[in-house]
Amino acid sequence: MQFIDQVEVEVEAGKGGDGIVAFRREKYVPAGGPSGGNGGRGGSVIFQAVENLQTLLDFKYNHLFKAENGGRGGPNNRTGASGKDLIIEVPCGTVIYDGETDEIIGDLVEPEQTLVIAEGGKGGLGNQYFLSNRNRAPEYALPGLPGERKFLRLELKLLAEVGIIGLPNAGKSTLISSLSAARPKIADYPFTTLVPNLGVVRKLTGDGTVFADIPGLIEGAAQGAGLGHDFLRHIERTRVLLHLIDATSDDVIGDYNTIQQELQAYGRGLAERPQILALNKIDAVDREEVDLDALATQLNHLSYAPVFLISAVTRTGLEPMLQEIWNILDQINAVEDAEVFH
Repeated sequence: MQFIDQVEVEVEAGKGGDGIVAFRREKYVPAGGPSGGNGGRGGSVIFQAVENLQTLLDFKYNHLFKAENGGRGGPNNRTGASGKDLIIEVPCGTVIYDGETDEIIGDLVEPEQTLVIAEGGKGGLGNQYFLSNRNRAPEYALPGLPGERKFLRLELKLLAEVGIIGLPNAGKSTLISSLSAARPKIADYPFTTLVPNLGVVRKLTGDGTVFADIPGLIEGAAQGAGLGHDFLRHIERTRVLLHLIDATSDDVIGDYNTIQQELQAYGRGLAERPQILALNKIDAVDREEVDLDALATQLNHLSYAPVFLISAVTRTGLEPMLQEIWNILDQINAVEDAEVFH
């Protein structure tokens, strides 16, 4: 399945139906009277978040969405049928921007959450509406009003509590495949991961937490270099960042600093997000040449974050790392619950 996380679309609500001019021709009603009904309301365009979508692929080849027009009014004061609303399904985590002003119109996060994005036009008034003591036989009606038309930009930001970040080839895809049922493509060249991968990691209690393996960042990612700029948005919603570092790198500290600089440059509070550091691929390190404990201590002093020595391939050190993640998430949840209570 192709992963699409940004699209531009145009939506148009239905036009209201026209009111009509009509007169009664009833037996025993000698003067008759106006009986033109009002037009029906045009259908609205409504976005709805659903759980079974993970991409905006459906919008790649269809950029115009139009709701149904309202029906024309009828004789005998009959109101025209209302146009059917157009419900457009989008993945949970879709942010809707005004395509002209770039302002956020809505953010659909919860399943089944809806947002009326374009209101249908009101139906026109039939001539019966204009009946009065002064005008007993109005011969005019009003047309229906056009529905709203908007140009939109849709942006998908994945809903994951834990974001796995790091340079290309740090082992992010291998880690998420070890922790969950996700099976991303894995190879020994830098940009194996071209799209974010989601995996559900289970606790011993059976509860699941969504992890996102974010494509590798490189220096300059926040300014658009490499793949990083396109995917940094996907860690905006995460609560904890798991920063994976290749322990076999020639410059472990430099690799750490590169990612931190990109988070800082991108902004939106990513650099202040709680982090856990993991030195990966320790199974491939010559312990006589590399002092991993000293590296971990140095990283801890730089980051003030817990550092774990792990191997995603052999699953070494994963349990203590996960326990720390659960602890941090529990702390965040407790703080949020306390804020809601107060």
